[in-house]
Amino acid sequence: MKYSSRFAVLAVAIAAMMSAGCAKKKVAAQAPPPPSPPAATTQQQSNTETARNTTSTPTPAPAPQQTSRMPNAQTRARIDTLLSRIEDAYFDYDKHTLRPDAIKALEADSAELRDILKDYPDYKLSVEGHCDERGSAEYNMALGQERADAAKAYLVQVGIPATQLATVSYGKEKPICDEHDEACWQKNRRIHIVADSQQR
Repeated sequence: MKYSSRFAVLAVAIAAMMSAGCAKKKVAAQAPPPPSPPAATTQQQSNTETARNTTSTPTPAPAPQQTSRMPNAQTRARIDTLLSRIEDAYFDYDKHTLRPDAIKALEADSAELRDILKDYPDYKLSVEGHCDERGSAEYNMALGQERADAAKAYLVQVGIPATQLATVSYGKEKPICDEHDEACWQKNRRIHIVADSQQR
């Protein structure tokens, strides 16, 4: 009887121990807490914040340098020399078309003049149209303008910007020869190129 009781007590103790052991195993089998974020993610966030800070303060662009749109004294002297070398272009009586000799006169230094003027867009030249004494003042003013326009058209074709070429007609008001013969009249039927009077 004593052995039966002891056996029963022992059986109960073993059963209790087994159930306690199983409960411990179940607790041990629970999932561990989530790991902390990896260092790479933290570094990535840090890089993103640095990039934001960098882009929010852009570096100001350097101010563009102002270039002069008018030639200096030395360049003006060079332009004046070229203008003095360009011969007046002459016309036939009552005509405004450029003769071959007129084209040759305009052609002589116009390429160099073009190359200088393109760097100074505010500098302007004036093409003056002139006539001989024959005909009315009104008629000669119109004819002188046509001659100036013909010379300007040629210079634009060479490459001088039209915006840098003004035209004016003096008709028969400013002759360079006062004789009353064909030789003198031929000298007065001309165009003459000068620097614009407002720049002198």
